[in-house]
Amino acid sequence: MAALGDRSRRALYGYVRTAGHPVTREDAAEATGISRGLAAFHLDKMVEAGLLKADYQPPAGQPRGRGRAPKVYLPTGEDISVTLPARRYELIAEILADAVAEDPTRADAAARQQAYAHGCSLAAELGGDGGDLLASLDELGFEPERHNGRVVLRNCPFHALASRHTELVCGLNLAFLRGLVDGHDAGVDACLSPDTGACCVQLHPHSP
Repeated sequence: MAALGDRSRRALYGYVRTAGHPVTREDAAEATGISRGLAAFHLDKMVEAGLLKADYQPPAGQPRGRGRAPKVYLPTGEDISVTLPARRYELIAEILADAVAEDPTRADAAARQQAYAHGCSLAAELGGDGGDLLASLDELGFEPERHNGRVVLRNCPFHALASRHTELVCGLNLAFLRGLVDGHDAGVDACLSPDTGACCVQLHPHSP
Protein backbone atom coordinates (compact mmCIF):
# COMPACT_ATOMS: atom_id res chain seq x y z
CA MET A 1 0.00 0.00 0.00
CA ALA A 2 2.82 2.39 0.89
CA ALA A 3 4.59 1.68 -2.40
CA LEU A 4 1.50 2.78 -4.34
CA GLY A 5 0.59 5.71 -2.11
CA ASP A 6 1.79 8.34 -4.60
CA ARG A 7 -0.61 9.24 -7.43
CA SER A 8 2.13 9.39 -10.08
CA ARG A 9 3.41 6.01 -8.95
CA ARG A 10 -0.04 4.45 -9.25
CA ALA A 11 -0.36 5.87 -12.76
CA LEU A 12 3.02 4.41 -13.72
CA TYR A 13 2.12 1.03 -12.24
CA GLY A 14 -1.16 0.96 -14.14
CA TYR A 15 0.58 1.85 -17.39
CA VAL A 16 3.23 -0.87 -17.04
CA ARG A 17 0.61 -3.50 -16.18
CA THR A 18 -1.56 -2.68 -19.19
CA ALA A 19 1.07 -1.78 -21.81
CA GLY A 20 1.44 -5.35 -23.07
CA HIS A 21 5.19 -4.95 -23.68
CA PRO A 22 8.35 -4.02 -21.74
CA VAL A 23 8.21 -0.31 -20.85
CA THR A 24 11.23 2.02 -20.93
CA ARG A 25 11.59 5.01 -18.65
CA GLU A 26 10.92 7.26 -21.62
CA ASP A 27 7.74 5.37 -22.50
CA ALA A 28 6.49 5.62 -18.93
CA ALA A 29 7.32 9.32 -18.60
CA GLU A 30 5.53 10.20 -21.83
CA ALA A 31 2.47 8.09 -21.02
CA THR A 32 1.98 9.62 -17.58
CA GLY A 33 3.12 13.18 -18.26
CA ILE A 34 6.01 13.32 -15.78
CA SER A 35 9.75 13.78 -16.21
CA ARG A 36 12.00 10.88 -17.14
CA GLY A 37 13.98 11.25 -13.92
CA LEU A 38 10.86 11.13 -11.74
CA ALA A 39 9.50 8.17 -13.73
CA ALA A 40 12.81 6.31 -13.23
CA PHE A 41 12.71 7.01 -9.48
CA HIS A 42 9.17 5.69 -9.05
CA LEU A 43 9.72 2.68 -11.32
CA ASP A 44 12.82 1.59 -9.42
CA LYS A 45 11.01 1.99 -6.10
CA MET A 46 8.28 -0.32 -7.35
CA VAL A 47 10.92 -2.85 -8.42
CA GLU A 48 12.34 -2.72 -4.87
CA ALA A 49 8.83 -3.31 -3.47
CA GLY A 50 8.30 -6.34 -5.76
CA LEU A 51 5.48 -4.71 -7.72
CA LEU A 52 7.48 -4.63 -10.97
CA LYS A 53 10.53 -6.38 -12.36
CA ALA A 54 13.33 -4.82 -14.43
CA ASP A 55 15.40 -6.07 -17.34
CA TYR A 56 17.67 -4.68 -20.04
CA GLN A 57 16.41 -5.21 -23.57
CA PRO A 58 17.39 -3.66 -26.91
CA PRO A 59 14.77 -1.75 -28.93
CA ALA A 60 12.57 -3.83 -31.23
CA GLY A 61 14.53 -5.04 -34.24
CA GLN A 62 17.95 -4.54 -32.65
CA PRO A 63 19.73 -7.74 -31.58
CA ARG A 64 21.19 -8.04 -28.09
CA GLY A 65 24.84 -7.09 -27.79
CA ARG A 66 24.73 -4.10 -30.13
CA GLY A 67 24.86 -0.92 -28.13
CA ARG A 68 23.64 -0.37 -24.62
CA ALA A 69 20.24 -1.92 -24.00
CA PRO A 70 17.83 0.35 -22.13
CA LYS A 71 16.35 -0.61 -18.80
CA VAL A 72 12.77 -1.78 -19.15
CA TYR A 73 10.03 -2.61 -16.67
CA LEU A 74 7.44 -5.40 -16.66
CA PRO A 75 4.65 -6.51 -14.30
CA THR A 76 5.56 -9.34 -11.95
CA GLY A 77 2.37 -11.29 -12.59
CA GLU A 78 1.52 -11.28 -8.86
CA ASP A 79 -1.98 -10.31 -7.73
CA ILE A 80 -2.41 -7.39 -5.37
CA SER A 81 -5.45 -7.30 -3.12
CA VAL A 82 -6.04 -4.99 -0.17
CA THR A 83 -9.27 -5.00 1.82
CA LEU A 84 -10.07 -3.26 5.07
CA PRO A 85 -11.21 -4.91 7.23
CA ALA A 86 -9.42 -8.10 6.24
CA ARG A 87 -11.28 -10.60 4.04
CA ARG A 88 -10.30 -14.20 3.23
CA TYR A 89 -12.52 -15.20 0.34
CA GLU A 90 -9.73 -17.22 -1.25
CA LEU A 91 -9.77 -19.52 1.79
CA ILE A 92 -13.44 -20.36 1.32
CA ALA A 93 -12.81 -20.86 -2.41
CA GLU A 94 -9.98 -23.29 -1.67
CA ILE A 95 -12.09 -25.24 0.82
CA LEU A 96 -15.00 -25.55 -1.60
CA ALA A 97 -12.76 -26.50 -4.53
CA ASP A 98 -11.07 -29.23 -2.47
CA ALA A 99 -14.47 -30.49 -1.29
CA VAL A 100 -15.89 -30.80 -4.80
CA ALA A 101 -12.72 -32.54 -5.96
CA GLU A 102 -12.92 -34.98 -3.03
CA ASP A 103 -16.64 -35.85 -3.14
CA PRO A 104 -18.76 -34.00 -5.73
CA THR A 105 -21.87 -35.96 -4.72
CA ARG A 106 -21.70 -34.80 -1.08
CA ALA A 107 -19.79 -31.56 -1.35
CA ASP A 108 -21.49 -30.03 1.71
CA ALA A 109 -20.19 -32.67 4.12
CA ALA A 110 -16.83 -32.78 2.36
CA ALA A 111 -16.56 -28.98 2.64
CA ARG A 112 -17.02 -29.08 6.41
CA GLN A 113 -14.33 -31.75 6.68
CA GLN A 114 -12.03 -29.71 4.45
CA ALA A 115 -12.71 -26.58 6.52
CA TYR A 116 -11.73 -28.39 9.73
CA ALA A 117 -8.61 -29.80 8.07
CA HIS A 118 -7.63 -26.35 6.79
CA GLY A 119 -8.01 -24.97 10.31
CA CYS A 120 -5.74 -27.64 11.75
CA SER A 121 -3.19 -27.09 8.99
CA LEU A 122 -3.13 -23.32 9.46
CA ALA A 123 -2.76 -23.75 13.21
CA ALA A 124 0.47 -25.66 12.58
CA GLU A 125 1.70 -23.03 10.11
CA LEU A 126 0.86 -20.12 12.41
CA GLY A 127 2.40 -21.63 15.53
CA GLY A 128 0.18 -24.42 16.84
CA ASP A 129 1.08 -26.90 19.57
CA GLY A 130 0.74 -24.32 22.32
CA GLY A 131 1.26 -21.26 20.11
CA ASP A 132 -0.70 -18.05 20.56
CA LEU A 133 -4.24 -18.68 19.29
CA LEU A 134 -5.18 -14.99 19.45
CA ALA A 135 -2.14 -14.07 17.36
CA SER A 136 -3.21 -16.61 14.74
CA LEU A 137 -6.78 -15.29 14.74
CA ASP A 138 -5.47 -11.76 14.34
CA GLU A 139 -3.20 -12.85 11.48
CA LEU A 140 -6.25 -14.34 9.72
CA GLY A 141 -8.24 -11.11 10.10
CA PHE A 142 -10.75 -12.12 12.81
CA GLU A 143 -9.79 -9.22 15.13
CA PRO A 144 -10.09 -11.26 18.37
CA GLU A 145 -10.93 -9.55 21.66
CA ARG A 146 -11.23 -11.07 25.12
CA HIS A 147 -14.56 -10.28 26.76
CA ASN A 148 -15.87 -11.74 30.04
CA GLY A 149 -13.85 -14.94 29.67
CA ARG A 150 -14.83 -15.42 26.03
CA VAL A 151 -13.03 -14.47 22.84
CA VAL A 152 -15.22 -12.34 20.58
CA LEU A 153 -14.21 -12.12 16.91
CA ARG A 154 -14.94 -8.56 15.83
CA ASN A 155 -14.46 -9.15 12.11
CA CYS A 156 -15.77 -11.81 9.72
CA PRO A 157 -13.19 -12.46 6.98
CA PHE A 158 -15.99 -13.99 4.87
CA HIS A 159 -18.50 -11.17 5.33
CA ALA A 160 -19.90 -10.72 1.80
CA LEU A 161 -20.32 -14.47 1.24
CA ALA A 162 -21.79 -14.98 4.70
CA SER A 163 -24.39 -12.30 4.01
CA ARG A 164 -25.60 -14.13 0.89
CA HIS A 165 -25.11 -17.78 1.94
CA THR A 166 -25.31 -17.57 5.72
CA GLU A 167 -25.94 -21.20 6.64
CA LEU A 168 -23.24 -22.58 4.33
CA VAL A 169 -20.51 -20.04 5.05
CA CYS A 170 -21.10 -19.81 8.80
CA GLY A 171 -21.05 -23.62 8.99
CA LEU A 172 -17.72 -23.71 7.17
CA ASN A 173 -16.39 -20.91 9.35
CA LEU A 174 -17.35 -22.84 12.48
CA ALA A 175 -15.66 -26.01 11.22
CA PHE A 176 -12.56 -24.03 10.21
CA LEU A 177 -12.27 -22.35 13.61
CA ARG A 178 -12.79 -25.65 15.42
CA GLY A 179 -9.84 -27.02 13.44
CA LEU A 180 -7.78 -23.93 14.27
CA VAL A 181 -8.64 -24.18 17.98
CA ASP A 182 -7.92 -27.92 18.13
CA GLY A 183 -4.65 -27.39 16.29
CA HIS A 184 -3.58 -24.89 18.93
CA ASP A 185 -4.84 -27.05 21.82
CA ALA A 186 -5.96 -23.76 23.39
CA GLY A 187 -8.53 -25.04 25.90
CA VAL A 188 -11.49 -23.30 24.26
CA ASP A 189 -14.44 -24.33 22.13
CA ALA A 190 -15.62 -22.61 18.94
CA CYS A 191 -19.38 -22.00 19.20
CA LEU A 192 -21.94 -20.38 16.93
CA SER A 193 -23.01 -17.13 18.55
CA PRO A 194 -24.20 -14.67 15.87
CA ASP A 195 -23.82 -11.00 16.75
CA THR A 196 -24.52 -7.97 14.56
CA GLY A 197 -21.34 -6.54 13.07
CA ALA A 198 -19.12 -9.40 14.28
CA CYS A 199 -18.18 -12.95 13.33
CA CYS A 200 -20.85 -15.61 13.91
CA VAL A 201 -18.45 -17.66 16.04
CA GLN A 202 -17.17 -17.02 19.56
CA LEU A 203 -14.61 -18.95 21.57
CA HIS A 204 -15.71 -20.16 25.01
CA PRO A 205 -13.64 -21.91 27.69
CA HIS A 206 -14.03 -25.68 27.81
CA SER A 207 -17.04 -26.69 29.91
CA PRO A 208 -16.03 -28.46 33.14
